[in-house]
Amino acid sequence: MASSSELNRLTIAEASDRLRRREISAVELTRACLDRIAAVDSRLNAFITVTEKEALEQARAADHRLSSGQAPALCGIPLGIKDIYCTSGVRTTCASKILETFVPPFDATTIAKLRAEGAVFVGKTNMDEFAMGSSTENSAFGPTMNPHDLTRVAGGSSGGSAAAVAADECLASLGTDTGGSIREPASFCGVVGIKPTYSRVSRYGVIAYASSLDQVGPFAKTVRDAAILLRALAGADPRDSTCSARPVPDYERALTAEVKGLRIGVPREYFVEGMQPEVESSVRAALKQYESMGAKTVEISLPHSSYAIACYYIVATAEASANLARYDGVRYGLRAAAEDNIELNEKTREQGFGAEVKRRIMLGTFALSAGYYDAYYLKAMKVRTLIRRDFEQAFQKCDVIVTPVAPTTAFRLGEKMSDPLTMYLSDIFTISVNLAGLPGLAMPCGYDGNNLPIGMQIIGPQFSEDAILRAGDAFERSGAVTLRRPAL
Repeated sequence: MASSSELNRLTIAEASDRLRRREISAVELTRACLDRIAAVDSRLNAFITVTEKEALEQARAADHRLSSGQAPALCGIPLGIKDIYCTSGVRTTCASKILETFVPPFDATTIAKLRAEGAVFVGKTNMDEFAMGSSTENSAFGPTMNPHDLTRVAGGSSGGSAAAVAADECLASLGTDTGGSIREPASFCGVVGIKPTYSRVSRYGVIAYASSLDQVGPFAKTVRDAAILLRALAGADPRDSTCSARPVPDYERALTAEVKGLRIGVPREYFVEGMQPEVESSVRAALKQYESMGAKTVEISLPHSSYAIACYYIVATAEASANLARYDGVRYGLRAAAEDNIELNEKTREQGFGAEVKRRIMLGTFALSAGYYDAYYLKAMKVRTLIRRDFEQAFQKCDVIVTPVAPTTAFRLGEKMSDPLTMYLSDIFTISVNLAGLPGLAMPCGYDGNNLPIGMQIIGPQFSEDAILRAGDAFERSGAVTLRRPAL
């Protein structure tokens, strides 16, 4: 059991239990996380904004609620929030100069739900600007470092959220996933991350990148914690027309540790030449572990996987081009000095957007332009349908699919910044899941020779979060992998 100086190392389940027993207070728990941020974040850069005053106020309110004996599971739990969620009264930058001073007047639906639960927000975490990137190096506030090796990336775009959890700066955090932005950082930092089914969680108040691909999800230290947090986030929202009204199961109750008879699909296209050998061997060892627990592995094919990167970078950039048109210097955010409206728009966007955001806006605008729409965007949407059908056919033979999260462990800072295409290929195993709107869980399954975490991805059919969480929890409980705490 953690000492008072190590409360920040607790899981949500452990902390929630101790808070209810009144063994610890929410203020003590929050103070431990804030002290940890003060001690290590100058080296990590996981947070853009630390909300110490607000967090301690929330913690005091949580303690009052806990004293009544009637409090939800997340009451008093310190969380990090990706700086893409609108938070009333707290600046929301999306890691961009264009929103550097933007303070929203309202909460995103997910933030409002967590406030209602009595959760504590210790700060807004770093990310790639407008969630465009795979390494959190595209942030206007500098890159986030990997807690396991400060010379390496934390992954992206939700790198700050993953690093904060791995470094025990908070008990869990929120991210978003458009093409792998929860799962890849979870893999690189050695934590659990889940991208739910598209529409399972409201996107209202989450700053848009690519609206048909973006999805909200949690980072946590254990699969159980991810299940607890996901249940609080999921559910219908009348303010998001794409949000499903399907009832939300009790994901924690689904964690039976039982996988006997589970059919696990292993796609031949996801074990490719050029993959880091330790990544393949760790994922294959995990599959052997599942077999020893009574699961069955089945080889499957997802034949259109090779088109996923090209398809994604047309669909996502096209949607980004439309979504980011709102940053014009008129309504909110940065306003450059200019003589007229045209100059205002040009100068604001030139000064406010970073290189990667500009690159994606130009790509998307080109794909949507007259004469190219049918050749690029329309064709990409047809390929997206083929990718979705691949998964539908595969799930006739298996219950879940297990793959690596990324072809390598965390790469060095600066290693891929001069080669955007190589950077884009970092998401080769995660992008198809977003195109098909499926849920995907990332969790640690081993370490390479440099002591860097290796992530395994568990994919399920739409709205099968309970199944992939159950499979992940069973592997976690098997003890096949001993987690290593970063030596910060």
